[in-house]
Amino acid sequence: MSRIGRKPIEIPSGVDVTLNNSVITVKGPKGTLTREIHKEMKVSVDGNTILVERPSDHKTHRSLHGTTRTVVSNMVDGVTNGYSKTLELVGVGYRASKSGEKLVLNVGYSHPVEITPEPGIVFEVPSNTKIIVNGINKERVGEYAAKIRSVREPEPYKGKGIKYEGERIIRKEGKAGKKK
Repeated sequence: MSRIGRKPIEIPSGVDVTLNNSVITVKGPKGTLTREIHKEMKVSVDGNTILVERPSDHKTHRSLHGTTRTVVSNMVDGVTNGYSKTLELVGVGYRASKSGEKLVLNVGYSHPVEITPEPGIVFEVPSNTKIIVNGINKERVGEYAAKIRSVREPEPYKGKGIKYEGERIIRKEGKAGKKK
C-alpha cells in the first residue's frame, strides 16, 4: 500500500469539501478549487477527514493512489494558506516592476517583457530584483514561476538571469588563457 495514499487528510475549520461523482470542490477562506479525480479512485469524506482508497493493486491504481491524495491535500492547503514562489533577478540592469496586474521584466532584451497573470495568480514585487508569485492552486503558481524563469534562465558562466530563491546555479569555468 502507498504510505502517502493511506494517510487521511485533515479538513481544517472553515473549509468545505464537496464530492459530486468524480469532481471534488474545496471551498475555504482564500477561494474555491474544483478538480476532476480519476473515476476509479474512491474519495470519501468522514467528518473532518478525507480518505483516498484504490480499488485494487493494479499498477495504474497504485500510481494514482498517492498522487490523488497529494492533489486533494494540496487543494485543502491552498484554500487555507495559499502557495507562493519567490524568484530573484541576478544581473546588472535586470529589474522587475508591476504595471497594474502585469509583471514587467527588463532583463537585457531590447524590449521589456510583460507577463499577464490569470485569475487567481497575483504577482508581488517587493524590490527591483525580487518577484513573488502567489495563488491558491499549487500547480498554477509553479507554472507561472517557471514561465517567468524561462524569460531569462540563469547562465552557467556569470550566473546572470532569473532564478528561484535558494536555487544553486552550477558554475562553469571560463576560457583559460593561452599558454606560452
